Amino acid sequence: MKHTPQVNIEWKFKSFVDLTIDELYTILAERQAIFVVEQNCPFQEADYLDQQSWHLMGFLDSQLVAYARIVFPGARFNGPSIGRIITTSKVRGTGIGKLLLKEAIRQTEKLYPGMDIHLSAQQHLEAFYEIFGFEQYSEPYDEDGIMHIDMKTKNGKNNE
Repeated sequence: MKHTPQVNIEWKFKSFVDLTIDELYTILAERQAIFVVEQNCPFQEADYLDQQSWHLMGFLDSQLVAYARIVFPGARFNGPSIGRIITTSKVRGTGIGKLLLKEAIRQTEKLYPGMDIHLSAQQHLEAFYEIFGFEQYSEPYDEDGIMHIDMKTKNGKNNE
């Protein structure tokens, strides 16, 4: 895999009930800024899966710059899934997205060892997720005006 940055990201990993009000507000604000405003995609971003998820937050200089949620098995897919993966514009292109996905996979495998990890990927990011061992298993589909594919790892194994 290509070079990943040597950055001091402070990772926080919490269940929904353990999030502070400020953390939850920051998460929702950043997700809306990216998925709704930046991608010009009006949709109901708060989808009631947050309560059935673990939340991985990456902070740089006390600012949230990376985020992903790990949805409980059975809530969206048969196995656990990683979703709402974001990096803020401040750090995009620096490799922090790779660090985020690597940490999300690590946390998911720790919680659900041996289980396939699923994700609903924007189709144009397929090659990025393949680096981490994800394989496409669905036909492309339109989700809120953006083409997506379902991907998963095999028995929790990835290339990172």
